[in-house]
Amino acid sequence: MGACNITVLLLVIMLWLPHGLSMGNSCSASVLEARRFFELENEQLRRRFHEEFLSGYNYNTNVTEANRQAMIEVYARNAELNKRLAQQIKASDYIQSEDADIRRQAEHLSKLGASALNADDYLALQNAISSMQTNYATVTVCSYTNRSDCSLALEPHIQERLSHSRDPAELAWYWREWHDKSGTPMRQNFAEYVRLTRKASQLNGHRSYADYWVQFYEDPDFERQLDATFKQLLPFYRQLHGYVRFRLRQHYGPDVMPAEGNIPISLLGNMWGQSWNELLDLFTPYPEKPFVDVKDEMEKQGYTVQKLFELGDQFFQSLGMRALPPSFWNLSVLTRPDDRQVVCHASAWDFYQDSDVRIKMCTEVDSHYFYVVHHELGHIQYYLQYEQQPAVYRGAPNPGFHEAVGDVIALSVMSAKHLKAIGLIENGRLDEKSRINQLFKQALSKIVFLPFGYAVDKYRYAVFRNELDESQWNCGFWQMRSEFGGVEPPVFPHRKGL
Repeated sequence: MGACNITVLLLVIMLWLPHGLSMGNSCSASVLEARRFFELENEQLRRRFHEEFLSGYNYNTNVTEANRQAMIEVYARNAELNKRLAQQIKASDYIQSEDADIRRQAEHLSKLGASALNADDYLALQNAISSMQTNYATVTVCSYTNRSDCSLALEPHIQERLSHSRDPAELAWYWREWHDKSGTPMRQNFAEYVRLTRKASQLNGHRSYADYWVQFYEDPDFERQLDATFKQLLPFYRQLHGYVRFRLRQHYGPDVMPAEGNIPISLLGNMWGQSWNELLDLFTPYPEKPFVDVKDEMEKQGYTVQKLFELGDQFFQSLGMRALPPSFWNLSVLTRPDDRQVVCHASAWDFYQDSDVRIKMCTEVDSHYFYVVHHELGHIQYYLQYEQQPAVYRGAPNPGFHEAVGDVIALSVMSAKHLKAIGLIENGRLDEKSRINQLFKQALSKIVFLPFGYAVDKYRYAVFRNELDESQWNCGFWQMRSEFGGVEPPVFPHRKGL
């Protein structure tokens, strides 16, 4: 056999070998034994994930104390099993294996997170977390115009007022009332969460839970790069901020919006000031040019929530991806139920069994939810594409990856070209002024979010690393929101608030 043929044969053999299998000692008895071990353990892990996500979904789609307790019981039982698995992996020294795939699985499964806590501490942590979740999902406030009606939830009632009211006093009322009821009563739970995650991080060999989180980016320079990237974006954000402040001053006057300084967050159309595009009518650079807003056209064509998801499904199929399985349509919660309380915040779920993927959200027919539907279906497609992987590899490769996938997809479907292709607008080409309007609208969502997200992470890192005294938790957060985003609360927050 000639040298060329031998080379080709070797290449064919290498391409045929399973991913992660290296030539040389990959067929040694120790490697084969390790592969059998991880194959069996991944199946057990998959079953545990299925049980956990099922209990979590039941709670999120029916917020009751019984479902909360059932979820915690599942989490606690599986935490002990995960701990035993990690101990077995360390005792068997799989992390030193000659096989790269075995080493990586061993490394991932040795990272226990909160499961490293003892049983009592773990239960206390899950109780603190789920209590905060329950309060967030169920809290209601009184109406500004009818103080005897105290049934207003964040979604849709309060958000609707933040989006459409132009009364600064009413906006400040809803901001203050919601924070007083959703944050302040949860301060002790948050303190317990911080205390126990700090303990868990040390059991995992890290100085703080911030360091435990950051390790999943697998880049020792990650935080420095994050800071450098944010500094690059800051000049653009400041221009956007200055323009919006100017337009708010034009509308509200100098008593409400001074010429310089921070913007009161209650004026920005969102409870957290993380997106400002609900106020486009105040900010539009060229108001004579209509925005690409498809809500009216969707209503004219009789769109339903089901239709929004069908459109999203068709979009992903047009990219060569899988159709949504029947179980998605049968088991997802796509609109707010009338008979029970749910966590309305949109989320996509992988149940690690039989292509069972679902979405939970309180969808309405408008441009915002058209975007969110495609974003969440981006997560779903990721789950479907990865379902043949071992359970240890079926999560996101790093904490930011999933959101990036969802947003890349969602941004593309909001283009004028795509909206014309699906019959929601007539003209797929925008003139210069309309294009600027459209880019400005995207900036109010995507550029504005960056200082918010950056401040939240910097704050959490500071709290976890004990760089902020507990007495300064609330004040420290708003100092960061001011420093990084130029926003402030409409009323000075109480030091005991959250």
